[in-house]
Amino acid sequence: MGKYLFKRLLQLIPVLLGITFLSFAMMRLAGGDAVTYMYENAGAAVSQEIIDETKAEYGLDQPFLVQYMKWLGGMLTGDMGESYVSHRDVFDIFISKLPATLLLTVSSILLTVLIALPLGILSAVRQNKWIDYLIRFFSFIGNSMPNFFAALVLMYFLSVRWNLLPVVTTDDMAKSLILPTLTLAVSMVSKYTRQIRATVLEELDKDYVTGARARGVRGSVIIWKSVMKSSMLTIITLLALSIGNLLGGTAIVENIFMWDGVGKMAVDAINMRDYPVIQAYVAWMAIIYVLVNLVTDMIYHYLDPRVRLRGESA
Repeated sequence: MGKYLFKRLLQLIPVLLGITFLSFAMMRLAGGDAVTYMYENAGAAVSQEIIDETKAEYGLDQPFLVQYMKWLGGMLTGDMGESYVSHRDVFDIFISKLPATLLLTVSSILLTVLIALPLGILSAVRQNKWIDYLIRFFSFIGNSMPNFFAALVLMYFLSVRWNLLPVVTTDDMAKSLILPTLTLAVSMVSKYTRQIRATVLEELDKDYVTGARARGVRGSVIIWKSVMKSSMLTIITLLALSIGNLLGGTAIVENIFMWDGVGKMAVDAINMRDYPVIQAYVAWMAIIYVLVNLVTDMIYHYLDPRVRLRGESA
């Protein structure tokens, strides 16, 4: 296991370097001058000399590769630079936004699992019955609905029409969390339900299930002790992908509900061309996806002997 982990870590290093390099290059080639925009946004008319001095202060007058190597060296030591807009340390800004995104991630994943797992199993067990058709119908609707549309529908009914929840985030975090959590859960529940149903149906057709039924084993025991154990790899994959997306910050949902998380921070930084904050966000996204994939691979390696054998023979 240790050898496999070390080899996977070595493979991930060039991936992280490549992502950060490409994102750094694209921001510099995207057009627009961050320093000029900063002064224009502040409503200040300044001379070209002051603009040049500010660029020199931030190191923007240096060659591209020099800028990237300085940024990378700072990242490796925990220095993400200083925001062009607020002049605060980027790491402090990022850390201040992260708890809100973590809270939204945990609540969305928990709600999704609590709803999708029983619905997926029920739909598979009652295949081609009215309850199966009903669950599949709503899963199709939820899976087809973009997050921003689901947010507007929930906002209209729960906030505007019935006045149950605040439209945007307020000091009451418990109430403010409900709408963004429901919005994210709509599409995830639909996706999970369909995948769990398909996985359970595939397992129910296998010989070990037929043999268990022939021996008189109860259906609930077969489902929870055998079928679900065999289906865990698929569920783990879905969880890993969802956690990666949510930890990266669901920018649309966070902006609609003014949820002060990492996604909203990234959108605000893009609008203001705050390059250090944008680059920190890209690095965070890359690290999250790499780590989530690594953890998923390790869980696969532990749960599935076939994966272990392939890894040892590689």
